[in-house]
Amino acid sequence: MRVELEKEHLSVLSSATVAVLSITYTLLYVLPFYLSHTTRPSPTLSRDAPSVIRARIRFVTTSVILSSLATISIFSTYAHASPAEVLRLLGWYPISIIDIAKVLLLTAVLFAGPLFEKGIVESGWREWIRGSSLHESLSSWIGWRNYVAGPTTEELTFRSLLIPLHLLCLLTPTKIIFLTPLYFGIAHVHHVYEYNLTHPHTPPLPILVRSLLQFAYTTLFGWYATFVFLRTGSVMAVVLAHAFCNWCGLPRLWGRVGRNVNVGGGGERRGKKEDAGRTRGPGGASRRGLGIGWSVAYYMTLVAGVVAFQMGLWPLTESKGALAQVG
Repeated sequence: MRVELEKEHLSVLSSATVAVLSITYTLLYVLPFYLSHTTRPSPTLSRDAPSVIRARIRFVTTSVILSSLATISIFSTYAHASPAEVLRLLGWYPISIIDIAKVLLLTAVLFAGPLFEKGIVESGWREWIRGSSLHESLSSWIGWRNYVAGPTTEELTFRSLLIPLHLLCLLTPTKIIFLTPLYFGIAHVHHVYEYNLTHPHTPPLPILVRSLLQFAYTTLFGWYATFVFLRTGSVMAVVLAHAFCNWCGLPRLWGRVGRNVNVGGGGERRGKKEDAGRTRGPGGASRRGLGIGWSVAYYMTLVAGVVAFQMGLWPLTESKGALAQVG
């Protein structure tokens, strides 16, 4: 059921108030990373250290709880929303398995190229069937951060909380799609500081380019996630899509595939799963390069996936639980 509050309820918050709340939630999410020695990286303490990851997860979980309580209070007090209506606005309930499955299918189609490279070229499909890759990823704190804690807390903050607040101030869905992800992108800019700490001899220009690329990628994903959240009203769908994108990493846009693969299966990995300790292939497996045909097949699959994604974007996000009429 599409959530429709009365117009007088929707207009009780001004755009300035919503902007202040959005900035506050963003700062509440990021600043704790640097307020404590347990969460603050240094030249001798990496952000990937298990102790840092555990402490950061505790802080952001507390941040999300506080921000959620504040948002629920605003909906109940100023918008006079019922408990059921609050849950629908936040995208927490009802949970539609069909909507989640459609969003995951749409996201997988977009990453058809990387899936082809990881699954076919690098023989990763064997690990997928056994489930060993999932277990291996989630058995480390880095994997838990990248695929569970990170996607869950980020989507709760930057989609589940920020988007309904913007709906309350009568901002159009189109503006919400392109505006709110900027908070999400800005929340990742602090990584340039962390990268500079652990790579002190890297020139400023490469660090700046890295930061801009990350901001662009997170903002692009934010546009997609916001579109999906408005169209489905499901925070679980965007959490799982976020985790899937983290697992895939950035698609290869140049170069040949299969230059250094394991003949016995389980080849090289890129993206955030590298952090989770998944770069090793079977012990003792020989390596060889693959023919140019595999690269041609990869790029054809990549383009086909983008085209199929564009075709399926609207039908696969159609839902009775939509929060707003997009388009």
